[in-house]
Amino acid sequence: MKARQWLAATVLSAALVGAQAGTASAAEIKVLATHAVQEIMETLGPQFEKASGHKLVFGYDPSAAVRRQIEQGAAFDVAIITRAALEDLAKKGKLQAATIADIGKSGLGVAVKKGAPKPDISTVEAFKRTLLAAKSVVRSTEGASGAYFEKLLGRLGIADEMKDKVRLGPSGRISEMAARGEVELAVQQISEILPVKGADFVGPFPAEIQLYTLFSIGLGTGAKDTKAAMELVAFVTAPAAAAVVKSKGLEPAN
Repeated sequence: MKARQWLAATVLSAALVGAQAGTASAAEIKVLATHAVQEIMETLGPQFEKASGHKLVFGYDPSAAVRRQIEQGAAFDVAIITRAALEDLAKKGKLQAATIADIGKSGLGVAVKKGAPKPDISTVEAFKRTLLAAKSVVRSTEGASGAYFEKLLGRLGIADEMKDKVRLGPSGRISEMAARGEVELAVQQISEILPVKGADFVGPFPAEIQLYTLFSIGLGTGAKDTKAAMELVAFVTAPAAAAVVKSKGLEPAN
């Protein structure tokens, strides 16, 4: 049976199990996840626990950091990071390739301190002018958004001019630095900007330079309870979860 067919059959079975009035035995599922899906899982996680009886234990870090933890032998049952990182881990024997399922994709956006004027980023040229006019810009240190933004400055031909303006943010929601007035602009995944109180979402990157990152879920090769873990996969990728995914800044994968 092909991997996709196996996954579909397994997810369907898990969904049917989850729809029943409880599970035979509760399991504790350790989830290593990117901050980009934190808001989603803070909503869907309790719903899953109530419906299944299982308990979720989360650890949040940028996708690159999660991948590194797994490569170094961290114990986990489920990982929710970029699809590219999951596929890389599967090639290294750390993840079950056939269990990978997509949750949603996020574009990059810009944030400013709440109430501050929102700069024009509607076109590539306007975006470029806004960056050059800014006193400071923060990007993630290890996240996909930060790595892409660093390369983008080179593409736009302003890497030298921006060198002394760009700051590297800590792990987590770096838009909080804009909210506190520590930087003028923050660039990050839209799903990580929207939850930050005290920050205003300016808008997405212009379409010509936008980067969409696909976030997915998959089981580790050492998952303690495959059945319970697959119930989680079924829950967060089900059509009913799409509204939550979209409301938190990601575009549903399907």
